Amino acid sequence: MKSTLLAAALAVSATTAFASAEKYTLDSSHSQVLFSYNHLGFSTTYGMFSGFEGEIMFDQEDPAASSVTVSMPVVEMITGWKPREDHFMTEDFFGVTEGDLITFTSTGIEVTGENTANITGDLTMNGVTKSVVLDAKLNQVGEHPMAGKPWAGFDATTTLVRSEFDLGQFAPFVGDEVEVRISVEAQKAD
Repeated sequence: MKSTLLAAALAVSATTAFASAEKYTLDSSHSQVLFSYNHLGFSTTYGMFSGFEGEIMFDQEDPAASSVTVSMPVVEMITGWKPREDHFMTEDFFGVTEGDLITFTSTGIEVTGENTANITGDLTMNGVTKSVVLDAKLNQVGEHPMAGKPWAGFDATTTLVRSEFDLGQFAPFVGDEVEVRISVEAQKAD
């Protein structure tokens, strides 16, 4: 049962929804993407995206027929220091304009354990699309005690090489590898 719930909570393949799939929308107030990188060997620098949108199509009978899509406005990046955030928006990095998004669209899933899976998908960032694999863990699926409706939550991790997305300024002095930690809650759509 847990494997089926994990697969339903995390399962992804084509973005076409099948009749038995149920739509869940991300809870923007409880979904975050944290990132960190090495700064000149002296420290680890952190940043975050929050308040983003997305949906998961659950197919509990056929988890491989499920999907997930997420989009995050680049300008919503938080680093804890405004001059760094401003620098990330310049041509040195994103060269961002209002409306630029980071998107993830699932393309496949491999269940790796009772509560774990590898989710493969296309990550588009800075105009570059690459396939990435998320190492995901189901936290819980059940009725939300306050909302009174079905809810799902999971965590996932991956490592990105920022230069592969044309964001390699100052590498290798500033770490080219970026550790990514994701925590997401989703509610069943009405």
